Amino acid sequence: MKPFWKIFLVIFVLAGGGFYWWTKQSGGKTGEAAPVAKSEGKTDGKAPGKRGGGPINVSAVKTARAPMPVIIDAVGAVESEHSVAVRPQVNGVLDAVLFREGDRVKQGQALFRLDARPMQAAVDQARAALARDQAQYVQAQAQEARLRPLMEKDYVTRQEYDVAATQAKALESTVNANKAALEQAQLQMSYAHITAPISGRTGSLSVRAGNLVTGGTGGAPLVVINSTQPILVALSVPQRYLEDVRKYWGTPDLKVEISANPGSPAVATGQLVFIDNAVNPTTGTITLKAQVKNEKEELWPGQFIAARIILRIEKDAVVLPEAAVLPGQKGTFVYLVNDGRAKVQAVTVDRQVGERMVISSGLSGGEEVLINVPPSVTDGSQIAVRAPGSEKSGDGEGKAGKSGKGEKQGKSEKAESDSKDDAGAQEGKKGGDEKGGKSKGGQKKGDASKEAK
Repeated sequence: MKPFWKIFLVIFVLAGGGFYWWTKQSGGKTGEAAPVAKSEGKTDGKAPGKRGGGPINVSAVKTARAPMPVIIDAVGAVESEHSVAVRPQVNGVLDAVLFREGDRVKQGQALFRLDARPMQAAVDQARAALARDQAQYVQAQAQEARLRPLMEKDYVTRQEYDVAATQAKALESTVNANKAALEQAQLQMSYAHITAPISGRTGSLSVRAGNLVTGGTGGAPLVVINSTQPILVALSVPQRYLEDVRKYWGTPDLKVEISANPGSPAVATGQLVFIDNAVNPTTGTITLKAQVKNEKEELWPGQFIAARIILRIEKDAVVLPEAAVLPGQKGTFVYLVNDGRAKVQAVTVDRQVGERMVISSGLSGGEEVLINVPPSVTDGSQIAVRAPGSEKSGDGEGKAGKSGKGEKQGKSEKAESDSKDDAGAQEGKKGGDEKGGKSKGGQKKGDASKEAK
C-alpha cells in the first residue's frame, strides 16, 4: 500500500502545480485582453453615434429662370443640292483626264479631252461642201440675173429663165444645208472638250485615258460631281411636330443645328427650306430639308447626322441641373431644402437641353434644391448645406484631423505597449487578441502545457 500512496501523492502534487500554473497563465491573458476589448468597444460605440445623430452634408443650388430653346430632335442624311453624272455626248477615244479624283472643280472647268481628229475631219468636209455649193449658187444667181432682161425683151424664152431661177433657188437651199452641217460638225467637235456642268467635288473615275467612250445615256458616267456648298440635310420628324414647324417656319429664331452624332457638339447650322407635302403613312414622319452653307465642308453627301430643330426660345423657363432631378416610382422628383431637412417635391420635366432640365410644373423658381444627393438622404432627413467649393476644404480638414487623431492615438498606444512590456504582459495581450479571453481556449493551452511537463 505504501508505494500506491507515494504514487498518488506525486500525481496530486503534479496536478496541483499544473493547475496553479494554468491559473496564472490564463488569468494573465484574460486580464490583458479585457482592457483592449473595452477600449475597442468605446471606439465603435462612439463613431456610429456621431454619424447617425448629426446632419448629412449636402450641396444645393437654386432653381433659376433662364431663356431656353424649344427643340425637336431628329435624324437624317446629307444630300447634294445638285448632283450631275458627267457623260460624253459623242463617241470617241478619251485622250486626257484633266483633273484628279476628289478634286473640287468649278463650273466650266475642263475635265476630259477626247481625240478630236475624226471630228475635225468632219468639220473640214462640211466646210468644203459649203464652199463648193456656195460657188455654184453664186453662178446660178448670176445666170438668173443675166437671163431676166433678155427674157423681158424676148431674146430668150420664159422657160429658159425659169430653169435658171429654179437652179439658183435649189443651190441656195443646198448652201443653207451645208451651213447647218458645218455648224453641227463644229458642235460635235466642241464636245471633244468635256467641262464641268456645275461647281462641286468630283467622285471616282470610271474611265481612264485611252478608253473608248460612248456618247449618250447608255454608258456609265465618266465621273459624278456633287455640289457641297451649299448642301442639303434631309430630316425625318414625327408628324406631331408638323403644326409647330409650320407655325414657326420663317421666324428668326428657327434654325437647325447639325451634329455628327446624337449629343455631340453642332458642326454646322442651317435654315429650314423645305417641308414635304405629305406625311409618310408607313413611318408617320414628315420630311424636312435644311440648307447649310457648309463653307468648311463639315458635311458630306450621304452622311447620316443628328439634328436639333430649334423652333423658338422660351424666355422665362424654370431650369435645373440634370444632377438635381431624380427618378422615382411615381415620376421624377427633387429634394428641397426645408428648415434644415430634405423634402421631396414632385416635378415634371418638359425637356432636356444639354445638362439642364426644363421644369414645366412643380417649381416656380428660386427654390433651393439638393444636387448630387447622397443615397443616405431621404424625405425628412436632417441636412447641412455646404457652401459652394467647401467640399475640397472640408476633405482637407477631415484628412488633417484624421491624421492628427491617428498620430495622437499612435503615441498613446505606444505608451500603453511600453507599459505592458515593462509589466511583462505582452504575451497576455497576444493571447487575448487571438482567443478573445475565452476560457475554453485557455483550458486547451493549459492541458497542452501539462502534457509537456
